[in-house]
Amino acid sequence: MKELEPYLERANEIIGERTKAEELYDNEVVKNLKKYGKIRKALNRANKKYPNEALKYDDSHIGDLQERYEYMVEHYKIVSQIGH
Repeated sequence: MKELEPYLERANEIIGERTKAEELYDNEVVKNLKKYGKIRKALNRANKKYPNEALKYDDSHIGDLQERYEYMVEHYKIVSQIGH
């Protein structure tokens, strides 16, 4: 498992520190991104469920959000596969 430590450290740097509420919001975005495949729909659904954590977005940074949450989808798959 020591070979995974650099990966997990890097993932923590990318995802960053989050409150429990932010983590729940992110998980909701990830769930909806996997379900619908569209970042705007995933964000809108998460924003409805967690209005206090809602992200405001526009065309200037929607691509960055898509990359972040697609990364999280893949990260969660890896973590679940290794049972961490």
